[in-house]
Amino acid sequence: MKLKSELWYKVLAPRPAALVSTVSANGISNAAPFSFVMPCSIEPPIVAFASDPDHDTVKNIRKTKDFVVNIPGKGILKKLWICAKAFDYEVSEFEKAGLTEEKSKNVKSPKIKECIAHFECRLKDIIRTGDHVLVTGKIVEASVRDDLYNGKYNIKKAKPLMHIGGPDFGIVSEIINP
Repeated sequence: MKLKSELWYKVLAPRPAALVSTVSANGISNAAPFSFVMPCSIEPPIVAFASDPDHDTVKNIRKTKDFVVNIPGKGILKKLWICAKAFDYEVSEFEKAGLTEEKSKNVKSPKIKECIAHFECRLKDIIRTGDHVLVTGKIVEASVRDDLYNGKYNIKKAKPLMHIGGPDFGIVSEIINP
């Protein structure tokens, strides 16, 4: 079956879901879900996500030069979905979704306590890529819940959300090896 060119990404699924948290110049916290997320470099550690250039997240990053990529588990899917709603710019998605702000160690943007892992990032670049921008950040602090990593990531226990499309998400239920 031939896909329309604007639908190609729907087959590149599932994709890891992330909640990117930022803070406005006025100190209002923001959290928004993204599934166009990827590692870009191990050394230096760089992560990227793609966004609509007018998104509140991008506006905040342009001003503060930092952000946190938070990895949500299955238990907060409903809260993640609330963060996807279009709130006014100075409305905190943390408050609307009932998420807990946790102070980051190295950046102004808060971490999301309910998430299973966090990557504190300093802005590296914002690059125009078609109808989106690619936001890259150098990871200055990475953390994962203690019970989920013991020399190896326990993905079956972590149950990180994978975005399939629209309101559909999945989790890893099987690990296979060649």
